[in-house]
Amino acid sequence: MNIPISKLDSSKLTDQQMTDLLFRNINDDNKSGECIFVAGSSKAVEFRLPKAIQLYKEGRAGKILFSGGVVWDDTGRTEAQMLADKAMELGVSTQDILIESQSLHTKENVLASLMVLDRAFYLHKISRLLVVTSHYHMRRINLTLRTYMPKWIDYSLCPVNDKSTREENWFLNPYGRQRVEAESEKLINYVKQGIIIDQDLEISEMK
Repeated sequence: MNIPISKLDSSKLTDQQMTDLLFRNINDDNKSGECIFVAGSSKAVEFRLPKAIQLYKEGRAGKILFSGGVVWDDTGRTEAQMLADKAMELGVSTQDILIESQSLHTKENVLASLMVLDRAFYLHKISRLLVVTSHYHMRRINLTLRTYMPKWIDYSLCPVNDKSTREENWFLNPYGRQRVEAESEKLINYVKQGIIIDQDLEISEMK
């Protein structure tokens, strides 16, 4: 059945419904755009960066924007700077890398990246961003982008998987379950609060 996210109750979702909410119908449409948008995380260098570099080397976008201001280790480098440094080591040209290193969460990833994108391209000249983040996080960042970015920008969703929070295995381990349950609750609550726009989704019925 199709149901708005705002009508869901995170405390009553089945495993299949959480899978539908976070994973269903999120697929790369293989279109090209102006920039690859990469959201930072503690494991982004390991899991998200390879996808971003793949898209870049395939020629689907000429620049990569790394977004994230959280510092995860004692080097003092932000998520975005760590991603950028590794990308350059792997052959991405310095002139093709954009860095946003102020944001501390998903909404700020989007808001803080507006100025970076405008300075690099002018927002009115951007027609499509290629979005790279974890699969289970993609629904929320996509809706956040659609809420706060200009309406004329489209998005190609390029999800990546880690080892324990995949569509087929998140419910088999405590770490994956904790992340999916927390993400489902965040997504639903943010929609209900009006922080991000609502969306009708195909959600399995309760058995």
